[in-house]
Amino acid sequence: MIIGSSLIHHEKVSSTNTVASSMISSEKPREGTVITASFQESGRGQTGNSWESEEGKNLLMSIILYPVMIRPEDQFVISQMVSLAVSDLVQSTVGEASVKWPNDIYAGDDKIAGILIENSVMGRRLCSTVAGIGLNVNQKVFRSGAPNPVSLTQLTGKEYDLKVIRNELISFLEIRYKMVVSDNRERLSEDYHRLLYRRGEWHRYSDTRGEFTGMIERVRPSGLISIRRENGRTKDYAFKEVDYIL
Repeated sequence: MIIGSSLIHHEKVSSTNTVASSMISSEKPREGTVITASFQESGRGQTGNSWESEEGKNLLMSIILYPVMIRPEDQFVISQMVSLAVSDLVQSTVGEASVKWPNDIYAGDDKIAGILIENSVMGRRLCSTVAGIGLNVNQKVFRSGAPNPVSLTQLTGKEYDLKVIRNELISFLEIRYKMVVSDNRERLSEDYHRLLYRRGEWHRYSDTRGEFTGMIERVRPSGLISIRRENGRTKDYAFKEVDYIL
């Protein structure tokens, strides 16, 4: 067992990713170390966004990995791996899940989890990864103004034991990480594209030139998303270069 080889819980932290990064710098903990918290004072999302979570209601978790087998140009496979593991958990609980590129987890058209991957590179390999996960579990009211949050309890009407949810997610992460270690990237890519939100459908997006209608075709190994426009031309976008119109 790799994921969950060590479990560390805090009642309150700035963010679990910050704690994990500090641990890597000071002591290099065992691979698969999982840090959880009841509350984050400065929960972080992608590109500096904040993550809303009511104290003691949701799963706030970071995992420390040392994926030295991965080259920097292939690091998106880590994002795929974590996204799929969280999707596996959501699917097993509510029956449906999709991945909104690059790694938000959706139930229907609502966001149920966010992921923040922070990789460190040394030479031609990744030397460490901190994978932060925020999964909405028992929260019933969201006040941040985020457009479409949802939780497991809102979808099912049930209350969940956070330790049980944590352990289930650890099991799914272990399965998916072993696919990375064994270089089964083709399967990871296939599963990721099968769950890719809006793939193969015409929807509205916007970029620096304004709104347009497009169809998501694929996400490249580099992590760039390919969107085909109505005129047949395909353009690749990096994260934050294109917005979904929800």
